[in-house]
Amino acid sequence: MHNSNELGALLQTVTEASAGFLSEIDTRATASNVVDLQEDSFGPAIPEVGIGAIEALNHAITNFLPHMSGSAGPRYLGFVTGGATPAAVAGDWLSAVVDQNVASPGDSISVAVTVQVMEWLKDLFQLPQDQFDGAFTTGATGANFACLLAAREWAGEQAGYDIAKSGLRGGPEIQIFSACPHASFVKTARFTGIGEDAIVPIGRVGTSEAMDPAALDDALSDADESIQKIVCASAGTVTGNAFDDFNAIAEICKRHHAWLHIDGAFGLFAKTLPELAHFCDGIEHADSITVDGHKWLNVPYDSGFYFTKRVDLVERAAGGLPAYLDVDGGGKPHYINRTLEGSQRFRALPAWMTLAAYGKEGVQRIVRDNVHQAALLADWIEKSDTFELLCPTSLNVVCFRGIPPEAEANTADAWNGRLLNAINATGEVFMTPGAYGGKAGIRAAFSNWRTQNSDLDRITKAMQTAADTLRSGN
Repeated sequence: MHNSNELGALLQTVTEASAGFLSEIDTRATASNVVDLQEDSFGPAIPEVGIGAIEALNHAITNFLPHMSGSAGPRYLGFVTGGATPAAVAGDWLSAVVDQNVASPGDSISVAVTVQVMEWLKDLFQLPQDQFDGAFTTGATGANFACLLAAREWAGEQAGYDIAKSGLRGGPEIQIFSACPHASFVKTARFTGIGEDAIVPIGRVGTSEAMDPAALDDALSDADESIQKIVCASAGTVTGNAFDDFNAIAEICKRHHAWLHIDGAFGLFAKTLPELAHFCDGIEHADSITVDGHKWLNVPYDSGFYFTKRVDLVERAAGGLPAYLDVDGGGKPHYINRTLEGSQRFRALPAWMTLAAYGKEGVQRIVRDNVHQAALLADWIEKSDTFELLCPTSLNVVCFRGIPPEAEANTADAWNGRLLNAINATGEVFMTPGAYGGKAGIRAAFSNWRTQNSDLDRITKAMQTAADTLRSGN
């Protein structure tokens, strides 16, 4: 364990294995059909005597690496999974080596780096530097938790009640108004004690996933004046890529004295492109914003961050420095007070590396390329006799379904489930289930820096082959 020579050999082996894995990422299957441990991968009991680091690493390389998904590759279109850029991988490796805990400042430069990255991110998204602050989190769920925590404390503040100190009992009633909240936001409503039942569904614009401002206005007007109001809007919904009208919603929130939270986990990246920035018009009026780094920033899992105009409320709810943590940080933030986690990985370093290496232009190129690739797939589907779009494609997500044979018309949803399995079984592409307008379908999300336009040929061929095979009954 303390053999420095062994450490050097370990790192060398890791480097070679990693390079080998990534060199094959374009040809390896996008998903593995081996999802359980094999018989030679030990058992439920920890080995009484260890086999040594080198042997353990070799075992992992031999038995685990071949069965990893190709989620880092160009044709993994499941969820909204970004690949890790080379600079981000280097930063992530380095963050493991230096093993910094950025929960508190005062013992290294890591907190200063984190502060700088948060400033860079505000610049990337054109958010007022002097109005927003925040922190890195594990992802959108952690970011939504911090933001809803701030909103909850704001609600108590309006009623002259300290929820963090006294609890929700005895405090004001809180309601959340949203048209299409992400599942992670619903989870955080539970986590914060506000409760899922506090979410009031708001009507949408036509058949879209976008919030209807008039419906929101009506709902806030109908709410009792004693109720504290939180509005959750969306910058790019999961399936339809809908963006709410932030200017209109912000004006309504101001008039009804409601907190405005915007979930921009991947949609906020539209702000980086001049031709798409209008989707996010008015987002600077938000009281809090959620973003993910492991999506379109293309840094390794896990990485999220948030911005809020009232970071003091997060610190009031999540803070509390015992004597041993109350170090002199020279005015720098104690990030332990800004997230759920006490101990925090140096997540800012991979983000710093990718932003420093590729700059604003590099992020823009990834976003622009992926949006174009989604448009190419949508165009192919529109021209196809085998597939149909379930909703227009405006950003990076394509939601579609296969057109079943007449005999399967009454079971189209189930047929599309089998079609998705057949597409993924080709190993050429990986997609996930989608649903829109009451119809089940398939969802493809482009968010990887490795994806090239040429990948569309392999993707569409796999789609067509799977559909033809299924339609023929073979």
